[in-house]
Amino acid sequence: MEKAECKDFRKPDEVREFPKGRLELIKIGGATVGRAVFEPGWKWSTSVQPLVNTKSCEAPHFQYHVSGVLRIRMDDGAEFDCRPGEVSLLPSGHDAWVVGNEPAVVVDFQGMIDYAKATHTHA
Repeated sequence: MEKAECKDFRKPDEVREFPKGRLELIKIGGATVGRAVFEPGWKWSTSVQPLVNTKSCEAPHFQYHVSGVLRIRMDDGAEFDCRPGEVSLLPSGHDAWVVGNEPAVVVDFQGMIDYAKATHTHA
């Protein structure tokens, strides 16, 4: 039988840091929920791409935008801004960056389990 749980991002199960940002992960009810904080100047292709070695972000996202503005550019060229109070669904294949001088904070219910995890290449 499932049990009730309540967890706090102020006490995450795991924290991953990357240039101009960090990800806090909570494991709850068999799922992993992530809160990402992207500082002004953060861009996926310069902050996270070097860690994961993919052409664009391959993590799908289903996320609530808490604060700040995040601009998304899909691999097909579609580009749009996500603002506080909005929910975005992003399939694999995108870049993103912070617009303006306020950190962008998102809570992601889908794509953060492997996000910003460094890949290890074997020679």
